[in-house]
Amino acid sequence: MKLLLIEDNPQLAHWLEQILKEHKFKVDIAADGEIADQVLRDENYDVVLLDLMLPKLHGKNVLRRLRERHNGVPVMILTASGSIDEKVECLGAGADDYLVKPFEIRELVARIKVLVRRQTPDKAAEIHCGNLVYDSNTRQFAVGGVTLALPAREHDVLEVLILRQGKTVSKTALMKGVFSLSEEPSADAIEVYISRLRKKLDRSGAAIMTLRGLGYLLRQRD
Repeated sequence: MKLLLIEDNPQLAHWLEQILKEHKFKVDIAADGEIADQVLRDENYDVVLLDLMLPKLHGKNVLRRLRERHNGVPVMILTASGSIDEKVECLGAGADDYLVKPFEIRELVARIKVLVRRQTPDKAAEIHCGNLVYDSNTRQFAVGGVTLALPAREHDVLEVLILRQGKTVSKTALMKGVFSLSEEPSADAIEVYISRLRKKLDRSGAAIMTLRGLGYLLRQRD
C-alpha cells in the first residue's frame, strides 16, 4: 500500500515514515500544501495522511481541492487540534477520519487498514479471488490456505490488483501504486512482475488477464 504523508515537521515526518515502512507501507512525503496539491494531481495513493497547519496552503484547502477534482482517495487528518468544530468541518469537507496528535502508532496503522478496507466491494477483512485470499489485517496472501510468500515488488503489484479486483488497472496506475516518488518507475519491470505472478498463480483459482491497450485485470479463473 502506498501512502502520502503531508507533514511540515521534518522530525515527525521522518519518524512516521520509518515506522510506516516497518509496517510495509510505501511512503511519500510532502512538506507543504502546494507540493501536496501537485503530488495528488499526479500520483495515486491508497491513503493520504494530512496535517492541517501547513505552509503555503492550509491542509483544509488541500482537502477541498482534492475533493473538487472528484478524487476519492481516503484522507485521514493528523493534527494537534482536538477541536470538535474543526473535526466536524474537516469531515464535512470530505475527510474520512481524524486523529489527534499525539497518537499510538498501532491505532494509526489500524485506522489506515480500515480506510483501505472501506474501498473494497464487501468491506471484509479478507478478499477472495477463487482460492486466492488476501488478509487486509496481516496484508498476507494465501492460496488454498497456504501462505503465498512473495518478494516485495510482486506483493505490491498483486496487492494493487486484488484491492481493485474486477477493475482494469492500467500499467501507469500499477507503476504509480508500486514505485515511490524517490524511485524510477519502470513499465518493463511491471511486465516482469506480472509474468512472475502468473507463474505463481498458475495452479490457483485466480488469474491475471491482460486487456490489450487497457491494462491488467485480476479475476477468478474459469
